[in-house]
Amino acid sequence: MRYYPICLDIRDRCCLVVGGGSVGTRKVKTLLDCGARVTVVSPDISERLEELARHERVELKQRAYRAGDLKGMFLVVGATDDENLNRQISRDAEKLNLLCNIADRPEICNFILPSIVHRGDLTISISTSGKSPAMAKKLRKELEMQYGEEYAVFFRLMGAIRKKLLRRRHEPEAHKPLFEQLINNGLLDLIRNDRKEDINTLLYNVLGEGYRYDELMQS
Repeated sequence: MRYYPICLDIRDRCCLVVGGGSVGTRKVKTLLDCGARVTVVSPDISERLEELARHERVELKQRAYRAGDLKGMFLVVGATDDENLNRQISRDAEKLNLLCNIADRPEICNFILPSIVHRGDLTISISTSGKSPAMAKKLRKELEMQYGEEYAVFFRLMGAIRKKLLRRRHEPEAHKPLFEQLINNGLLDLIRNDRKEDINTLLYNVLGEGYRYDELMQS
């Protein structure tokens, strides 16, 4: 199976999770982190899902799944321990051309979920095409060690610089060599070692006046 890699914007999209156990709870958390509007259907739910429902973070339907639950949904995740039910969810979603993931059953999904490393705006996805989740987990842990929190700061800073440059002149191609200079002159290492004055010196040398670390990070 060859999968088409994609980063999906699900902000304010209606997403359904069927299953309220530990797996379903993890799926809900990931969807919420990405800004989705989540509905959970399950007779039994975890304490964490109860808490999210109390704070109106999720819509909770504490009952058995019905095919009608898919109406108006953009994406559905099946996370139950009932094999027949999981397959029924997959069939129902297929009829409606919905994005569907069934936990640990890649053969009845039309998309699978990679193992993910997040560092702010940096997202690294690892997939073994469903062949070895254990290896994907191992690789994720290795990448988490390799890519520290300085990457989150780096991309936040670069985003602020890009935004300011675009306000001053609308020539994105002209910005490319500026960003390359910042990268090639060790901006990431300066951030890693919290050398703010050296960062400011580098910003001035490459970008000129008006680009200071603290001000950019607050913008």
